[in-house]
Amino acid sequence: MTRDLVREYKGGIRAVDEVSLSIESGGIFGFLGPNGAGKSTIVRMLTTLLRPTSGTAIVAGYDVVKEPDAVRRRIGVALQDAAIDPYMTGRELLRLQGVLHGLRRAECRGRADVLLGRLDLEDAADRRVATYSGGMRRRLDLALSLVHEPVVLFLDEPTTGLDPVSRVTLWEEVRRLNREHGTTVFLTTQYLEEADQLADRVAIIDGGRIVADGSPAELKAQIGFPMLSVVAADGSTADDVRRVLAGFGEIVPGGREGGASVRFPGGSAAMADAVRALDIAGVRFAEIDLAEPTLDDVFLASTGRHLEGGDDAAA
Repeated sequence: MTRDLVREYKGGIRAVDEVSLSIESGGIFGFLGPNGAGKSTIVRMLTTLLRPTSGTAIVAGYDVVKEPDAVRRRIGVALQDAAIDPYMTGRELLRLQGVLHGLRRAECRGRADVLLGRLDLEDAADRRVATYSGGMRRRLDLALSLVHEPVVLFLDEPTTGLDPVSRVTLWEEVRRLNREHGTTVFLTTQYLEEADQLADRVAIIDGGRIVADGSPAELKAQIGFPMLSVVAADGSTADDVRRVLAGFGEIVPGGREGGASVRFPGGSAAMADAVRALDIAGVRFAEIDLAEPTLDDVFLASTGRHLEGGDDAAA
């Protein structure tokens, strides 16, 4: 939880401007924003690496300024620029991390073995990290942040620069951690798809301030409702389509020639009923398309511009 959190630099520049957030434990929180918006600054304050100028921040039940040691014992952190010794092996680094967290030698060995297997690094466990691919390094960095079984895990743009396969592998591990261990995940990202796939709740920051906050579904619903477009075929007409679809929502003016569109106020679940109704009425169609608001639409409405990279970067 943060309340009126501020980070100010010389010249009165506020990188973070009175940010208040309340994040439920056991969830995945997605933090979206362009470069320079204040995402990484907030993460650094929440992980005790940077002192707030003013305001309060409580992580895992402890104040980041008054009780930093207690916070550090309960969090795991995988920052965007991981400093990993290239001359050590993955297994050596994991065991060393365990020692630094005060684990016994046997515990260090056991945790290293478990995490190497969980993150698909067993075959490379005894190779120097200098030989690892980018995806393997990111997975090792995640493993290092999990050695002491943290209550809260901070991931600062964890999939930047990864190929699609490595990205999906990391997503699956984040979901598993949250589902099986109840780990609270604080995820900063520039990838809209990543936030949509993983997060229970999303906040958008721009210019150091929170401009949108809610579940992905709630934020999209604020922008608009899903819309179904149908193009008639084989003797059916746009009027036939319009007459059936009118029973499911608001008919949208315009649209493609020979067809009609309806906006579903109750969400996309009504689409199957609408298609079934067309079939029962004997209305034939050549094309059907469902368009839903995206997080990019939410970001555009909240900030006046698209997020750099956006969905294209995550594809």
